[in-house]
Amino acid sequence: MTADIKSEGDYTQAISAPVMAAVHFMADWAPECATIKAVLEELAKDSDLAQVKFYQLQAESLPEISMKHEIVAVPTVLLFRQGKAIDRVDGVNAAELTKKVKSHAATKLSDLPLGPISAPKEDLDSKLKRLINAHKCMVFMKGHPNEPKCGFSKQTVAILDGLNAEYGTFDILTDDEVRQGLKTYSNWPTFPQLYIDGDLIGGLDIIKEMIEGGEFQTMIPIKVQLDDKLKKLVNKASVMVFMKGDPQTPKCGFSRQLMEILHETKLGFDTFDILTDEEVRQGLKKFSNWPTYPQVYVKGELIGGLDIIKEVKESGDLVPTLKGEA
Repeated sequence: MTADIKSEGDYTQAISAPVMAAVHFMADWAPECATIKAVLEELAKDSDLAQVKFYQLQAESLPEISMKHEIVAVPTVLLFRQGKAIDRVDGVNAAELTKKVKSHAATKLSDLPLGPISAPKEDLDSKLKRLINAHKCMVFMKGHPNEPKCGFSKQTVAILDGLNAEYGTFDILTDDEVRQGLKTYSNWPTFPQLYIDGDLIGGLDIIKEMIEGGEFQTMIPIKVQLDDKLKKLVNKASVMVFMKGDPQTPKCGFSRQLMEILHETKLGFDTFDILTDEEVRQGLKKFSNWPTYPQVYVKGELIGGLDIIKEVKESGDLVPTLKGEA
């Protein structure tokens, strides 16, 4: 289980403990955080990681701590030892997170240097690249979307919100190194600055020009509604299975039985691990009006769960059903 950090006191106590601490900076509104939470909860069950403590922290509830560690997007996981950050993983990267936690946990205390541990100093170019790529669309502005601190930033936010854009922001007033460094890095002297896929688009005037020309609307990422996301997922393959785990490593008995049955048919199918996305896990129950997993869809239509698949198999109609012929 991951423990909650609710105050600066909790935070100080957690990272100062003699054991390694993994702190997940998260937000309830970000579905990606559910994926990282699930990964950390699985790691917490690993007996080899018994000396690692796992925590979660609402990034927006403790802004001073978040700004101290330059948390510009969630999820972000920081690894601490003896009160110092020794590594971090930005974004949804389960493999990298697992690798880093296990690697640092395997380091014996006797092998560590005496005195405080300092994380390697990140050079400015690497820092700027990391921040620019924190989101597909990234805005460097004065203030934040709820409280812009200049008219140009306020107009930029209004435009993006009006387009229902999906974007992240960084308040340049909180870090003068980033503020000055980005001017040279991008060869652009003013703010706000907007980036898409790591490339500079420009400032407010450029955005307005591109909107008038119809270019900007085709470039900007749009927020995806959950129903649209689920419709896309259930239609991803002719036969789509939502399960716990994957075909090679099912994580519940029902999913394992279903995989055995489907493999016997010799038909192709795709799967989605609901443990990696809590929003999909909960949303699909309402979307399909089916409360349990696994769930099997054929050509976007729900067939049912394991019991239904067993009944169809016993009747001899399983293959035609999976082919959409029944």
